[in-house]
Amino acid sequence: MMSIVLIVALFAIMYFFMIRPQQKKQKEIQEMRKNLKVGDSVVTSGGIFGRIKTMEDAAFIIEIAEGVRVKVDKASIFAANDSSATK
Repeated sequence: MMSIVLIVALFAIMYFFMIRPQQKKQKEIQEMRKNLKVGDSVVTSGGIFGRIKTMEDAAFIIEIAEGVRVKVDKASIFAANDSSATK
């Protein structure tokens, strides 16, 4: 009986300290991706800084330098930052 209580307690600890915070972070990232618009500065998961030029169904065209545009998957956008980061 005591071992079952211990296993349940360990699972509860893992849930509240590992699983739940990760789910919350993923939800925040998904919400941020939904709210992106043309002109926003972003960072890809690969560390590329750029500004959104056009939006497609499953991808963004981002400008990483003057006249240099790259097509990236929406899932690769990791963060949106203020507009001064790419100037």
